[in-house]
Amino acid sequence: MTTEERTELMNIIRELSYEEREVTLASGRKSNFYFDGKQTTLHAKGGLLVGKAFWEKVKEFGPVDGVGGLTLGADPIATATSIAASLEGTPVHAFIIRKEPKGHGTGQWLEGRKNLPAGSKVVIVEDVTTTGGSSMKAVERAREEGLEVLGIVTLVDRQEGAQENIEGQGMVLKPVFTREEIVG
Repeated sequence: MTTEERTELMNIIRELSYEEREVTLASGRKSNFYFDGKQTTLHAKGGLLVGKAFWEKVKEFGPVDGVGGLTLGADPIATATSIAASLEGTPVHAFIIRKEPKGHGTGQWLEGRKNLPAGSKVVIVEDVTTTGGSSMKAVERAREEGLEVLGIVTLVDRQEGAQENIEGQGMVLKPVFTREEIVG
């Protein structure tokens, strides 16, 4: 990812994903600003740049077999990252962790399972982290499925405790951007 592409991605996030308004976050906290990462990850150019940015961060963990996380925020990121890796000649499969097990058929929690046998090395991806609770839920579920989780990459870290909480549980969080970088 070039410096120009990184700047372009930051501008897309600022334009489409950042809003100053009162919201209640997934953590239950109140905030006067909101990042809707899906507005960027589902945007044509935004998705392309997200894939490149995440692939750069994922490579920092060493060889990896897969990328994924909790549906819905992780879905476009995992796919874009998998495609970016493939364009560089590295097969990295995407996977999705359901919020509830599939209600019929296999009852599985993880989609894309056949591409990732037990012991596969994976990185969890997120659009936004606040406290890190969702990220750690994804780590736990992936481990229960027999995957080896190397770390977590997020598009935007809101800088509200996720880094500390995740590291306190023995994981590494690598943000593409921090709130400070986006908001200033």
